[in-house]
This record gives sequence, C-alpha cells and structure tokens, in this order.
Amino acid sequence: MKRFGYGTDSLSKAAQKAIISWLSNVENEDVSFEGDPVKAIEGLLKGVDLSSVELQHERQKVWAKKVLENE
Repeated sequence: MKRFGYGTDSLSKAAQKAIISWLSNVENEDVSFEGDPVKAIEGLLKGVDLSSVELQHERQKVWAKKVLENE
C-alpha cells in the first residue's frame, strides 16, 4: 500500500510488478524436468512436522521479514 497506494489498481500493479520481477529472476534457470510434475514434488515435505496452517503462518512471517528488510 505504501508503494502503490490505496487506489483501485494498486493490487493489480503490485501483482504485475511481482510477476515481472519473479520472471526476470527465473528466466535463466533450468526448470525442465521429465515425467509427471506432481510426482516430481511428491514427498518433499514428508520430514516437516508442521501442519499446513502452521506452514502458511511461517511463510507469512518470512515474507513480512523480507518486505521489511527491503524498505
């Protein structure tokens, strides 16, 4: 809200900027794989002892910390 204001288009502008930024960062990465994409990520979190809700809360904390560091 500080960067794009409280107007009608502010969320759209923020999303657009975030997507463009993300694409510029992953453009040079090799993200190809063979096979089923669901099977490629299956089991990645089996060692995590947090629930999905707890993981969401942790993600929000990490995101907020990064945002505050970049201001």
